[in-house]
Formats: sequence, C-alpha cells, structure tokens
Amino acid sequence: MARKTLRWLLALALFMGALGTASTGAATAAEPDIKQRLLSIPGMSFVDEKPYPGYRFLVLAYTQPVDHRNPSAGTFQQRLTVLHRDVSRPTVFYTSGYEVSTTPSRREPTRIVDGNQVSMEYRFFTPSRPEPADWTKLDIRQAAADQHRIFTALKPIYDRKWLSTGVSKGGMTATYYERFHPRDMDGVVAYVAPNDVVDNEDSAYDRHFAHVGTKACRDRLNAVQREALVRREPLKQRYAAYAAENGYSFDTLGGLDKAYEAVVLDYVWGFWQYSRLSDCDTIPADAANATDEAIWNSIDQVGGFSFYTDQGLEPYTPYYYQAATQLGAPAIGFPHIERELIRYGYLPPREFVPREIPTRFQPRAMRDVDSWVRHNARHMIFVYGENDPWGAERFRVDKGARDAYVFTAPGANHGALVAGLLPTERELATARILNWAGVASPTAQQRPLAAYDAKLDARGVEREFGLRP
Repeated sequence: MARKTLRWLLALALFMGALGTASTGAATAAEPDIKQRLLSIPGMSFVDEKPYPGYRFLVLAYTQPVDHRNPSAGTFQQRLTVLHRDVSRPTVFYTSGYEVSTTPSRREPTRIVDGNQVSMEYRFFTPSRPEPADWTKLDIRQAAADQHRIFTALKPIYDRKWLSTGVSKGGMTATYYERFHPRDMDGVVAYVAPNDVVDNEDSAYDRHFAHVGTKACRDRLNAVQREALVRREPLKQRYAAYAAENGYSFDTLGGLDKAYEAVVLDYVWGFWQYSRLSDCDTIPADAANATDEAIWNSIDQVGGFSFYTDQGLEPYTPYYYQAATQLGAPAIGFPHIERELIRYGYLPPREFVPREIPTRFQPRAMRDVDSWVRHNARHMIFVYGENDPWGAERFRVDKGARDAYVFTAPGANHGALVAGLLPTERELATARILNWAGVASPTAQQRPLAAYDAKLDARGVEREFGLRP
C-alpha cells in the first residue's frame, strides 16, 4: 500500500511539473501586451493609463533631442498618447500643434479607418519644453523631426499603413511634416490649415469679411464691435475691476488699454471662426442702444477678456513665437470703424511674446512649404469651412500634385469635417482615406468603419480665445 501511494505521489509530482513547464512555455511564447512593447522602445517612459472600452489609452513621454541637427546638445521629454486599437489596424498620427490632451478621444480619420491613434504634444508647449528653453530650436523643421523620430520608433509595432492629421495649427503641422518627411505617411488629412505665404499681404481676409454670411449678420457684428470702442472708457473701467478681481496683469502687451482693444478687434473674426450664421440671433440687434452689460457680454463670449492678460497669453508663447518667426499672422482693415477709435490696430505676433525672447521673421519658410505642396503633394486632403476666416489664405494644389484635394464644407466654420462636405466630395474623401490606409473595400459603402462613439467622437469646434489658428 505504501509503495502504491509513493508511486501515485511521484506521478502526480511529474504531472504537475510538466503542467508548470507547459504553462511557463505558453506565457513565454505569448505576445507581450502593448504597454510592454511600447515601453521597450529606448527613450520611452510611462506616465499614465486610462481605461476605455475596446482600447488601451496610454500617456507616455519620449526622449527627444533639443536640436535634431546636433543631438548632443541636450534632450527633453515630449508627451504623447496612444489610443491602441489593434496592431493589425492602420494608425493615425495626430497633433493639435499645441499641447496634447490626456483624455481618450478619436479624430475623424481614426474613426473612418477604425484605427489606432498616436497624438503628439508640440515641442515647447509645457510640459514638453526643454529647460532652459533655447527658443531658436522651435521651428517647423525641428517639430517635423520630432514626429519623424516618434514614427520611426513606433513603426515596428504599428507596421500597417499610417495617416497624419491635425486641425488648424495641427493641420499646418501635418503639412509641414509631409513637406520634410514625405516618405513617412501613406496619406495626410489636414483640417482648416492656414497658409500665410506672404505675411504682409492679407487682402484675402478683407475680401472674406466683406462677403461672409449675410449683410444683416455682418452689420450686426460690426455695430457691436464699433460700439465697444465708442464706449472704451466705461468698459475699460469694468475691465480693470475684472482684472483686479482675478489677479490679471498686462506686462506683455504693455497695458490694459492695449489688451482691451485687442479683444474688441478680435470680435468679428472670432465669431466667424467659431460660430454659425444661425448664431447671429444672439448678437445685440441695436448696438447703439444696447446696455454696457450687453456689449461687454457679447465681446467677452466671443473674444474672452481674460485672454490678452499675461496669464492668458503665457501658455501660448510658443505659438506666438512661431507666428513671429515663420508662420506669419493676418492683419485686416476695419472700414466700418472710424480711424480715431482705433489706437493700435491688429497687433503683430511679436507683441504677444515676452520682450526677453528675441524673434526674427523668416519669410522663406512658408513660401517653401506652399510651393512644395502645390507641386509635390501626394495623398493629401485639405478640408476648409466656408465661413472660417482662416481659410481665406489656404493651401492649394497645382500641376505636379497627385491624388491631392482641397474641399470646402458649406456653411462650416473652423470645425469643418469630411462629414460636412457635399455628398459627392464626402464620398470621394472617405474613399481616398480608406484607400490610403489600406482598408478600402470595393463593395462597401464609403463611410467610417467604426461606429460613432459619443465620448470618443463628440466634438464641436475646438474654441480658443485670441487670434490663433
């Protein structure tokens, strides 16, 4: 009996050992999860993970050279996020051109191709800013090199097709990336991307404001804007009280009066950038007889009196630096306002950059990109909104461009989407995006492959105060 028991125990031990070995072998052979794979990339570090059904959403940091031309000159940590769907799906590379959101969201091309999404924070937007900050290393070529290095690092994991996309300054960023690294992406979808080729020639904007919307709406907006300057002194007193209550200062612009006028002069532009024609009903109809409260509230709702304070401007110093050195900025006339009511006019971007940061404008930068797009664009879509002022100076494609398109969404503002295009253009754009991503089906309808998700996809126009794309 004892001998039988011993044999049984020995057999059981051998069985359990074999089972353990098999289990270990299975675990070793299993594919590492996406977090492990991403963190195995040299220079990649973990920041946070937020659960979302059907996805993994990871916030990461990647070590980048401050100067890609001289990698030994120091590094900084650049934030990015990964909305992971499946390595067998295409990947969309998104940047806003500003900071990165650490909340799970999905851009329109990502939904169209049912793909992964990598989102990058633009260099010098905090916390992705070198310390100390050498501002001469903030330019479009350095930023494109940031994207190229991230793409190169992630491509072995996400080895299917890649598209890049962005909205406004992000659309500009996607375009510049394509200019400097045209072999990286399989397609580009750039939304409402301004293209200020000649910085001191801005008549296209004046023509836009002379015809946008309806005359009745334009007249109503112009009257409120003018009235805010007529009432400059009493409304400035309110502004001073508002600033004192909130601890705002005006050192960068050089005073409250200058900031007040800047907010007021942004009013008409801001309305058409972010509102729709139907919103004209919210504008005071009889500006001359409206209360100070009504004029203040309308200007504040559209322009935001907090923005041109030191506290409002500081997070956007990188944008204004780029506008002052390479991107350019619009300047428009105000034919409906008497000259004596305007003291400063549209301020150049240099005015919004702290004095201690030097700037020098490089007029060739945008001319180079514009020429390249017109003659060399491949697999690129530009989407604009009919009423959006930033679309007055836009990218175009000419001879030499191939499979490249410029579309305008009727009645749309700065939130224009492929979904808002005319049906034939929407189907064409969707078909090209699916084709570039390698997921097109010749028998399927040309529509997004992923179902609408109210949390991931619900997004109106991304409203920002101040004259910024």
